[in-house]
This record gives sequence, structure tokens and C-alpha cells, in this order.
Amino acid sequence: MARGRSAGPLFKETALERTPARRSMPVALRALARAALTVCAVDKGSALAANFEKSWAGTPDVAEIRTTKNNTLPFLGSSTGTLTVDEGTPADRVTQLAGELREYVVRRSKVTGRITANDITFTVAADEGQTGEVLALWRSLTADDKVERADIHDAPWKEAAVRWRIEATAVDAAGVLTAFKDMLTEDGRHRHLTGVTSLKVTGPGLFVETDFHDAFPAEAIAAYEAVLAQHSITRATLRRDAVSNSAVTIIVADSADVAHARELARSAAPNLGAAVEVRGSTGS
Repeated sequence: MARGRSAGPLFKETALERTPARRSMPVALRALARAALTVCAVDKGSALAANFEKSWAGTPDVAEIRTTKNNTLPFLGSSTGTLTVDEGTPADRVTQLAGELREYVVRRSKVTGRITANDITFTVAADEGQTGEVLALWRSLTADDKVERADIHDAPWKEAAVRWRIEATAVDAAGVLTAFKDMLTEDGRHRHLTGVTSLKVTGPGLFVETDFHDAFPAEAIAAYEAVLAQHSITRATLRRDAVSNSAVTIIVADSADVAHARELARSAAPNLGAAVEVRGSTGS
């Protein structure tokens, strides 16, 4: 939209040229300017969200439609629309909805489409192959009794144009580690997504995530498993750390030999050094 100019009138006016028609032109121009400003003032994110809700309202097997609005500047903005399907909707129908939603977002670059089915929420990528991979992961996660819920979201960052952020909740600590390995290793039961993956899995007593470079935190997990093999662990956190690339905090039962547990953990993760912390429940 062209902005109003500040440099002089649009035409040179003399006393002889002041006809009624010419006197009405500035008024008309002002009216057009006001109309243009009204159009520019429309929040694009809100408009995209409203269009999403209108487009998908009444869709069979869709129980709820949720949208978010990001209004940055007039005529600039984005929106995310999420379709929550009815409980018990067949997997083939979810796949069909994902295909239709993919076609929708392909035509609207500022709209992100998502689907929630069986407590698993996933983003529908504009790329058909990527959407197929995500659907395969969704299917396997819904069949995994160790996983309670999950969120699969595309999250490009810096040089990683294809990057996925996955967050999942498991039923117990053993399920956390199993699900984490299954989603990151090539021979795991879950579909390994193409591109970089940032993964977080949490559950009672354990939280684990990829290292600072979005890679498998091998040493952090090795430290945890070394302690778990010989001592009772109350809770543990295997998280990313900007300096060491990974950090480990393990809380063992007060009855455990804390010094021995600490030695086990640091021997299993020699490159992490002081980033490995082992202590008893009371802080010893």
C-alpha cells in the first residue's frame, strides 16, 4: 500500500481553476485515504485465524477448532490453527484430515496447521513427504502404551531449515528413557524424522532431553544408567547445558552410597566433568 506523500499538492491550483469539481477532489482523496488506512489497520493474524475457523467449521470428526493470532504490523502477521478430532476417530480419517490441512496451509504461507488426535498433537508440514513422516510417528506414538501424550512441532532455527521439536510425557521413568531412545535412534520403534530433532521426554522421576546440539545425549544417559544399575534413584534430570553440551543431576535414595554413585556417574561420563551432579535426597 502506498503511503501518503508529504511533498506538495497533487496538482497546481490557480484562482481560475477553482471549479466546483476541482474543489471536490481533495475531499474524495481524503475519503480514499481513510478507507485505505482502515484496510491497513486490519490485523492479519486475527484475519487469518478467523478465516481458519470459518473454513473448518462443521468439518466431520472435528470436535474443536483452536487458533492463535500473531499481529506484528498492519498487513503483517501469522496464525496457528489446531483441529482436535473426536475421540475414537480412525487413523485413516486423521490421515485424510492431515492431507486436507496440508493443502490448506500450502496456499497460505502465514498459517500453521496442527491436529490433535489421541492426545498427540502434530504440525502438518507444507512438504508432503515431511507430513507423511509425522503421520507415521503419530501412528506409532498412539500405539505406544508408554507414552501418555506428545507434541510434534516444526521449529526451524538458524541454519537448520528442517528442525522438529518434540515433547512427550511417559507413564514412568523407564518409559521416559525407552521412548526417548525409540524416537532418536534409527533402530527404535518410532519413525525417525528427517532433519534435526529437539526432543524432551518427561515422566515421574525423570526428565531427559537432547544435548545442546540437538543430538543424542549419550554420556548423560550412560551416567544415569550406571547409577541406576547399582543404586535406587529418586529422580533425575538429563538436560542440555550451553557449556558442557549436557548436564546430569541424579538424586539417589538417602540409603544409597552417594560417593559411590557419584563415582559411577562421572566414570561413565568423563567428558562432562562437573556437569554431572549426584546427591542424596537430603542434599548430601
